Amino acid sequence: MKQLFCAAVAAIAFTVTASAAELTWLTDLPKAKAQAKAEGKLVLLDFTGSDFCPPCIRLAKEVFPTKEFSDYAKQHLVLVEVDFPAKKKQAPELKAANEALQKEFKVDGYPTLIVLTPEGKKLGELSFDADAKQLVAELKKLAAAK
Repeated sequence: MKQLFCAAVAAIAFTVTASAAELTWLTDLPKAKAQAKAEGKLVLLDFTGSDFCPPCIRLAKEVFPTKEFSDYAKQHLVLVEVDFPAKKKQAPELKAANEALQKEFKVDGYPTLIVLTPEGKKLGELSFDADAKQLVAELKKLAAAK
């Protein structure tokens, strides 16, 4: 009986983790805007240093995978990762596109989260210092202000 209970708990935990991990992160802003327009969503840009920035790594591991964030994101956001890794290789085209976005949005630190309308209008900018609940609350405020 104990083994069955443990197996059930593990299966539920895996299902919750798997569903949260199913978030799709795009790297192409024009495609993301088109998808957001078609689905009636906003665009969330995550400017990150994914392999060297401790707050970025924490955001990716502790906030984005949560049920609270992933449930909100799946319903309301098209996600775009704008990465500036120190060690990971990137295609030259992606690196150039990310640098252009960094200049366009005047991003000078990581992580920086920017929320856009599907047309590309900036609704707001968030720096990460929150948990999933706080982040979702801030995203809802920006969405309501559009």
